[in-house]
Amino acid sequence: MKKVKTKVDHSNAVISIRGLKKSFEDYAVLRGIDLDLYQGENLVVLGRSGTGKSVLIKIISGLLKPDEGEITVLGHNLAHITEEQLQELRIRIGFSFQNSALYDSMTVRKNLEFPLVRNRKGITRKEINTSVETVLEAVGLSHTINQMPAELSGGQRKRIGIARTLILNPEIMLYDEPTAGLDPITCIEINDLINEVQQRYNTSSIIITHDLTCAKQTGDRISMLLDGQFQRTGTFDEVFNTTDDRVKPFFDYNFIQ
Repeated sequence: MKKVKTKVDHSNAVISIRGLKKSFEDYAVLRGIDLDLYQGENLVVLGRSGTGKSVLIKIISGLLKPDEGEITVLGHNLAHITEEQLQELRIRIGFSFQNSALYDSMTVRKNLEFPLVRNRKGITRKEINTSVETVLEAVGLSHTINQMPAELSGGQRKRIGIARTLILNPEIMLYDEPTAGLDPITCIEINDLINEVQQRYNTSSIIITHDLTCAKQTGDRISMLLDGQFQRTGTFDEVFNTTDDRVKPFFDYNFIQ
């Protein structure tokens, strides 16, 4: 499905990163990166395995601390907020994990109820039921409500993982390798879902991937992470209109028959 052009507010950066550095022992993963995510935008971060893509979104969500740099998320400087403020901020950020991160011992319903009960004190049973039914309908899996995760396909688990994130109505979505390990048809369905979430929930998203079909179908803008820095940023065609030997193999692997 062709991506519908979305309205992006380039005057409003919901995430702003300047001079971000992160090393593990002697290995510098992120070497001073700058990045802005604008309201309503799907921004794809591309890069080889081990280039720091997942490290980046863990820093944005406060799961890792940077060595240097300034990160502002929804108006909050992460270096100057309390742990309580960070927990409140995380509720406004949806994190779609690569492995879906569902609780195997819980039904789909219970998996979806869990973040509501934990984060929305005083919520009624009627409100919980409505929220669960709404997000299941949004991801096209209403019929799975009483199933266990083990009974679902890989693509269905991805969708339920996204539904569990959406149930708190996040303003920002962080997708970590959303199409990893899925067959081509299911990948297309997940890509379409990411676009539907953007339009239906008015989210701003960072999509971490090395899947160029995912990048092309979902990204309003693409940033390529090479050698610890963003070397190319723009539309899909702008990023890949190059003879750069660090960039060209990505395109050739995905699209050259």
